[in-house]
Amino acid sequence: MKKTTVFLFLVLLSSFGFVQNAPSNTFTNPLLPAGPDPWNIYKDGYYYYTNSTGGNLVIWKTKDLTDLKSAEKKVIWVPPTGKEYSKELWAPELHFIRGKWYMYFAADDGDNNHHRMYVVENPSLDPMKGEWTFKGKVADDTNKWAIDGSVFENKGKLYMIWSGWEGDKNGMQSIYIAEMSNPWTISSKRVKLSSPTYKWESNSGIGVLVNEGPEILAHGDKLYLIYSASGCWTDFYALGMLTASTKSNLLDVASWKKSAEPVFQQSPENGVYAPGHNSFFKSPDGKEDWILYHANANAGDGCGNKRSPRAQKFTWNKDGSPNFGTPVKLGTALALPSSTKKSK
Repeated sequence: MKKTTVFLFLVLLSSFGFVQNAPSNTFTNPLLPAGPDPWNIYKDGYYYYTNSTGGNLVIWKTKDLTDLKSAEKKVIWVPPTGKEYSKELWAPELHFIRGKWYMYFAADDGDNNHHRMYVVENPSLDPMKGEWTFKGKVADDTNKWAIDGSVFENKGKLYMIWSGWEGDKNGMQSIYIAEMSNPWTISSKRVKLSSPTYKWESNSGIGVLVNEGPEILAHGDKLYLIYSASGCWTDFYALGMLTASTKSNLLDVASWKKSAEPVFQQSPENGVYAPGHNSFFKSPDGKEDWILYHANANAGDGCGNKRSPRAQKFTWNKDGSPNFGTPVKLGTALALPSSTKKSK
């Protein structure tokens, strides 16, 4: 049979529905070509995703977090010019707290030394709708340099964790925690939980030591504070972990135990460098746990927009701690989060 005849035969079969593409139940990383500091939250059947853009706050809305390229996207807030929070908007996080949406972010006036944390609010049940209003700065009474704010609740109390300076000069970023009286007000003294102490946390090349990007992962009766360590401009950017009991005094540094080794780090053999600044999510049916993080595809790509968001499933160790495994190679086919309905 001639090639042209075979081709025509297949076209005819296809037209009658006998030849079909098999439905895809996989995805590949990256989720977007670029997107540092990825964050997501799941509510009412939708994932709401955001990442650093530098100049505004943006939300993606989707039922399939692995298909961000097709997601609805909206700029929800642009800062006014000439303010102390008009530039360098970093690490936005979207939270639904006590019936309203809040997006936290770090910003400055163009001078990194002036970075502080801020929040906007929206009472709409859908964060893509309604009006976002600026609530103000979120700071403890020291009002020191601060970025990467994240908020969580435990035993009816609201807390903020962030990365900050001890004084007024850049040299070391540490992880702090404080209690909040409401979603825009820190009401306690800040407590330092972690500073870079291990060699794997202290790679920078410029004399600046970094602990940043803290995120809470709750499991059983434990809270795991996962943070990013070493300079994001290095290939050694990696994730560390602090552990506390949900029943402990979270404002007591003695309640937290620091792991001596990183829990997620670069994989040169898989072409993944500087993985970090993560968040977490569950599959739509709540049965699987996933980590969302950014990483570079090449050594030396640094701390800019070459960082792309990726996702992969993780498991739990016998002691209840998370096992994130090794970052997977770009283009690897991964099974969709369970019960995900693939976008058409």
